[in-house]
Amino acid sequence: MLCWFCSEQARATCRFCGRAVCADHARFGPYLLQVTRSLERDRAEGLVVEDAVQCGTCRPRPQPVPMPELD
Repeated sequence: MLCWFCSEQARATCRFCGRAVCADHARFGPYLLQVTRSLERDRAEGLVVEDAVQCGTCRPRPQPVPMPELD
């Protein structure tokens, strides 16, 4: 697979959009794996990977998107 940006050999794919990236174009950032509710603290807590691969071009939305067609 080739890098989306420079056509060099890809080393990873973006966790959000799936674009292939080489070592020079790979970025790293947090990725939320799971949200659970803590019973003893009565609050939501997230399980996060701190260094997930990102392409740097895609922009994951900060808020959930309504999908009423799935209700």
